[in-house]
Amino acid sequence: MTAPTTLPLRRAVPVLVVVLIADLMDLLDATIANLAGPSIRADLGGDETTLQWVLAAYTTTLAIGLVTSGRLGDILGRRRLFLAGMAGFTLASLACGLAPGVAWLITARAVQGLAGAVMIPQGFALIKVVFPPDRLRTALIPFGPIMGLGTVAGPILAGWLLHLDLFGSQWRAIFLVNVPIGVLTVVLGLFLLPKRAGEDSGLRVDLVGVAMLILASSLLIVPLVEGREHGWPAWSFAMIVAAVLVVVLFARWERRSVNPVLPPSLFARRSFVAGLVITGCFFASFTGFQLAVNLLLQLGLGWTPLNTGIALIPWAVGTAAAIGLSGAVLAERFGRGSMRAGLGIAAAGLLGLWWILDHAGEHLGAWTIAPALLVVGFGSGLVFVPSFDYILGDATVDEAGAGSGMLNAVQQFANAIGVAALGTVFFARAGTGGPADVVAATRLVVLVAAVLYVITLLLVGLLPKHIGTAEQTAGSTSR
Repeated sequence: MTAPTTLPLRRAVPVLVVVLIADLMDLLDATIANLAGPSIRADLGGDETTLQWVLAAYTTTLAIGLVTSGRLGDILGRRRLFLAGMAGFTLASLACGLAPGVAWLITARAVQGLAGAVMIPQGFALIKVVFPPDRLRTALIPFGPIMGLGTVAGPILAGWLLHLDLFGSQWRAIFLVNVPIGVLTVVLGLFLLPKRAGEDSGLRVDLVGVAMLILASSLLIVPLVEGREHGWPAWSFAMIVAAVLVVVLFARWERRSVNPVLPPSLFARRSFVAGLVITGCFFASFTGFQLAVNLLLQLGLGWTPLNTGIALIPWAVGTAAAIGLSGAVLAERFGRGSMRAGLGIAAAGLLGLWWILDHAGEHLGAWTIAPALLVVGFGSGLVFVPSFDYILGDATVDEAGAGSGMLNAVQQFANAIGVAALGTVFFARAGTGGPADVVAATRLVVLVAAVLYVITLLLVGLLPKHIGTAEQTAGSTSR
């Protein structure tokens, strides 16, 4: 294996900036179509599942590819795959913006997700290599805030772009805006990223394991999105059961594989395994709730995308404030305690929103829901930074690509499941009814999300009390 070489801070910091731009683009595109969904449907047509597939096509292919591409970066070169992924992401964004129909858009979103999957894991691995161990903890701090802010900023940015309607582009602007940013990032990456970053040409990819992951993911997402539309036929339940069986087979295969998709050492860490479970539960409820609120305000109450984005500002402000507080003080000092507090606060905010919806009904205003959204955002923001630290804080350089890929895969796959599952709950309750039915459907989704937050709070007890430190990281790297 080629020994990793750290860079002087004046060269390492620009690498961090390039990686953060890529991460932010990816996270924005995972959420930005939430708010643009009704506009897309009005322009291109399609049924209720169209909105779910526009979201799920991206997050599912992204999740499927993330695990494998992290390992590929360890073998083929992290700089090479990062630049290839960013170039593909930029071209796929252009294809989305030019889509003449629903099928084209969904296909382009799937390609965009795959390109993002090639790009994202390489970024964290590059950071792990270029920063000296005593500076690594500081370098990792921005990742949690970027993950949180990217998740909540998507709808606000989408509302602004839809309102501007640049050159009559309507919803297409939310994808076309990626093109100049992507081109700039590729150019910066060519000059700033190190050509060698601790790759190991002796590694190989387990194609059987990869095939199992793709099969399990497809078996799960398809029935969740299409099942309700077809009246939950027997095949939908059979596919879900088959997905679970394939996951079990994958786990057994990985234990015997010479070149496993995921390094077994990662799963020997309680913080990594428990952190992934908690992240999955958290993001599934977080994203599903976000979708329901967007559909309530636009489809149910007839608000414009801009007004919807403005109404979500308290949520974004609460999240940003909590992320800053958590990253600066709480995560390192209180560890899992800050996560418990955040999940409890967010669950209380969701119950408060449920009460407001129950009493205000169709007569909602932005100020009516602002306090509850602020509380939900603040509580959720307390979860982002410590969850990231627990999962990747003590990963070694050899594990960095696969570990980062797995974290992002779980997040995106949870997003897809949240959209599919809670979206199904929403449309099943709302049906083709009027605003009152949409409000009732949102109440139900909010209540389900609150329950999921409480379950996630209980799962936090599986984590160690303290987060891994940079010194631990350095020590595990040198062994």
